[in-house]
Amino acid sequence: MPSLFFPLAQLLPWAYALALLPVALIGSPRWIWWPARVAGYLGLSLVLAAWGQAALDGQSNDRLGLAMAGLVGLLALVIIDYSQRYLDGEPGQRRYVLALLGTLTAVATVVTSTNLFLLVGAWIISSLCLHQLLTFYRDRPQAVVVAHKKFLASRLADVCLLLATVLLVRAGGDSQIAVILDAVNTRLQASGQLGWDLQLAALLLALAVILKSAQLPVHGWLIQVMEAPTPVSALLHAGLVNLGGFLLLRFAPLFSAAVPAQSLLVLFGGLTAVIAALVMMTRISIKVRLAWSTCAQMGLMLLECGLGLYELALVHLLAHSLYKAHAFLVAGETVVQARQHALQPQAFAPGLGSLLLALLLAGLALTLLQGLWSWVLPGHALPLVALTLLAIGLAPWCLRRGQLPYGLAMFVLLLGAYLLWHQAADWMLDLQLGTAPWPLTGVAVLLFLGLYLLQALLLAHPHGALAQRLYHLAFAGFYLDEHFTRLTFRLWPVRSPQPLTSTPGDRP
Repeated sequence: MPSLFFPLAQLLPWAYALALLPVALIGSPRWIWWPARVAGYLGLSLVLAAWGQAALDGQSNDRLGLAMAGLVGLLALVIIDYSQRYLDGEPGQRRYVLALLGTLTAVATVVTSTNLFLLVGAWIISSLCLHQLLTFYRDRPQAVVVAHKKFLASRLADVCLLLATVLLVRAGGDSQIAVILDAVNTRLQASGQLGWDLQLAALLLALAVILKSAQLPVHGWLIQVMEAPTPVSALLHAGLVNLGGFLLLRFAPLFSAAVPAQSLLVLFGGLTAVIAALVMMTRISIKVRLAWSTCAQMGLMLLECGLGLYELALVHLLAHSLYKAHAFLVAGETVVQARQHALQPQAFAPGLGSLLLALLLAGLALTLLQGLWSWVLPGHALPLVALTLLAIGLAPWCLRRGQLPYGLAMFVLLLGAYLLWHQAADWMLDLQLGTAPWPLTGVAVLLFLGLYLLQALLLAHPHGALAQRLYHLAFAGFYLDEHFTRLTFRLWPVRSPQPLTSTPGDRP
């Protein structure tokens, strides 16, 4: 296990933490944003310098953490700049900036930490700081109720994290992550098994990630937290929710040998991805649709980690973070784009046969490109399950604009781009781990093949009996969140705030 971490990248949390004091002392809303903006530029500069250091040293240090630090530095700068313009004239800006900087400090600590206790503590603090951002408009009952649901789910996840941390430190004899992973590898080489303590630790970590990543049935808070400012939504969906995927990648050697934890990730992640994808088809609200998309994407990411497809999961994590930040920050332009789209001729509506043909063509194209890829780069072939999931996901591109040559060209272009990303992710992770047992692989393939066929039927017959029966259930989210909401109110009731007589400048 390479040593963690590049020294310059470890200064990233301090770039945001040092800005907290001047923001707390400055009283004028005009000046409180300057320390935050300086922190944003300083953080990104430190990451770029760390990348330069890595290129000059040529050492196999922690490339995963360095990539995540770069992601945090870029998103932090964009979100700080957007927040200043979005909240111009709003009361409570200093409270917002303090919570935002606290969240960024904690997230940067998570991705750059070499100590497990520090990592877990920073993740807990990031959740507490995010709670202040989600309840920025404290007079709005919906915001308080939803944040309360998230608070309970996060605290349950924190308990699982702390218990897993105790077991891992006990097994490794040290709290350093590199030492713990070395102990995992040593035990596997000696006996071929993890032992009950590491198996339980992996199971608790998987459960914590499921709770933190808004998987079914505790997903409701992610869908309903729409009362927060838009930059908070971008920070949540592009950054904090993805920390679960980062933790799975960080402890990939542990999870690759823990079949019960892998099964939990595949089951919850696969079902969440399928159900959330169906629900998303019924949504009209832009932000709600994006929230269901995040729920489905996180389920797919957990599924990938459960199947041992860690390179695919890292590509997914980075791409999803950048995409979702952009999608939330430009959500206001979607209305204009929808109006322009309505004036254009209706797009080609594929039938069931065309969709099945697209799936077949995608599978054949992937098989040919896989052979070419293996010939060019021996020993770097993609697993069969990864190819199957890619074929299912990219198949609709074969019908783009109803033109087969254009669709196939786009399919090959996207697949080629993915293969390059995959090679970069393989270099970042530098892992030689096996995939999950074949029963888990079969479950994942059946889930996504069933989802594709069901969506094909719905697109081919949008007014059919199946679509009519399924629409009402999907629109209601299959009533899964209602049970969790009632349970949270019974365990810990929340007091709804009294609305103010006037809320100048408030915006959803």
